[in-house]
Amino acid sequence: MRISARNRIKGKVVEVVKGATTAHVRIDIGNGTIVTASITNEAVDELGLAVGSDADAVIKASDVMVAVD
Repeated sequence: MRISARNRIKGKVVEVVKGATTAHVRIDIGNGTIVTASITNEAVDELGLAVGSDADAVIKASDVMVAVD
């Protein structure tokens, strides 16, 4: 697959929670870091996502916020 986004992080699905139309997919990208994506239930089914699946977190954003304590 070719994609324009440059922020592509390999990981493993650790949780899929489906709602009425949208699912929250949690991907462990290593060192205990979890990235959560909100995608349609249809996309979950089409991609065959389930706990234990390999998946990439692809991040494409025009704005990135940074915060410090």
